Amino acid sequence: MVSSLPTIRFLQQPTSSAWVEQALANLNTILLDHSHCERKAAGVALNLMFRYPSSAKLVRMLTAIAQEELEHFEQVNQILERRNIPLASLAPPPYGASLNKQIRREEPDRMLDSLLVSGLIEARSHERLGLLATHCEDQELAKFYRALMASEARHYGVYWTLADTYFERSLITQRLEELGAIESQILSTLYPQPRIHS
Repeated sequence: MVSSLPTIRFLQQPTSSAWVEQALANLNTILLDHSHCERKAAGVALNLMFRYPSSAKLVRMLTAIAQEELEHFEQVNQILERRNIPLASLAPPPYGASLNKQIRREEPDRMLDSLLVSGLIEARSHERLGLLATHCEDQELAKFYRALMASEARHYGVYWTLADTYFERSLITQRLEELGAIESQILSTLYPQPRIHS
């Protein structure tokens, strides 16, 4: 099975066919993990708003992101309920923690890295939901994932826009190259448990 989606500019390596096969073979787990991902994404947006309350454009744009992520969280949870999949905790893959370790602690580097890491995660989510929409034989799920793709693309666009608002383009480009290489390296070995970011 080969990915048939166009390359996403900010991702240095496309998702492997092994991930697609793993995900399709474990859709219940992927749905449950998707619920966790939407909740975490809302939390990330809220945390940035609390950390940078005087950055008016960031607060305005991330308010909308947090609201939409929570709407998606509710939508996934409704699908879980219809399919009798109980909400439960899942051990997270190393993806998020490994990327967050790359965020530098001193400002303004911390703000830049936080925006770029969030953008990379959203870009990868957009790519992978697109792969599920393309390859999933369950028509309800394929339609659902397809409906979310535009939102995910808009979300990573917001994080890039915010980075571009507060930082010089040359700084963004250099740091994004570094973080993008790390992001692809983290995913180069398939995590044994099926996850959105395994």
